Amino acid sequence: MHVLVADDHDLVREAFTHVLENTGDITVTQASTVAEVLLKLEELSPDIVLLDYDMPGMQGLQGFKKTLESAGSTPIALMSGVASVEIAEQALDYGAAGFIPKTLGVRAIVGAINLMLLGEQFAPIRWMREAQSAGVTPDPDVVLTAREMQVLAGLREGKSNKEIARDLELQEVTIKLYMKSLMQKLGARNRTHAALLGKQKGIIER
Repeated sequence: MHVLVADDHDLVREAFTHVLENTGDITVTQASTVAEVLLKLEELSPDIVLLDYDMPGMQGLQGFKKTLESAGSTPIALMSGVASVEIAEQALDYGAAGFIPKTLGVRAIVGAINLMLLGEQFAPIRWMREAQSAGVTPDPDVVLTAREMQVLAGLREGKSNKEIARDLELQEVTIKLYMKSLMQKLGARNRTHAALLGKQKGIIER
């Protein structure tokens, strides 16, 4: 299986590549812009494309629609860590093979890819329900995903990345990705500072 992973963040691309290439007979090609995706679609003919919602050339869903038009029969899945349920549903209506939250576990991602390659449309109902019911944190400038909240809770409990990964059934490299995202969103200097800010900003109680 040949998967084209498109994201403008090096860490995200490497994380997805590591996960996919270590779970079976999967070859991953990377791209960082919509223009690069279009070029690689012509050159390599991948089996499926995982296209990030927030990357150069996307312009909302315009870049997605352009990629979809150029892909022919190649399934295109939208992936994101920030897109709303409305965006996910809109992409599915446009013809996306599926929507993949970056918070999905390893087995779920591989399962989703296999499902989409069979011609089925993948929509993570559990994620969509959680996203719809998730409240905004007391600090309006800090909005975390449900998975980031779980990672932050583990951090507050003093757990290592390895322990958090085990609890959430994720790869340790994926937890490192969430940690980086948390640091950026909270403006934290380190893990201890992130845990402290989580409490100060009212994101978690203990």
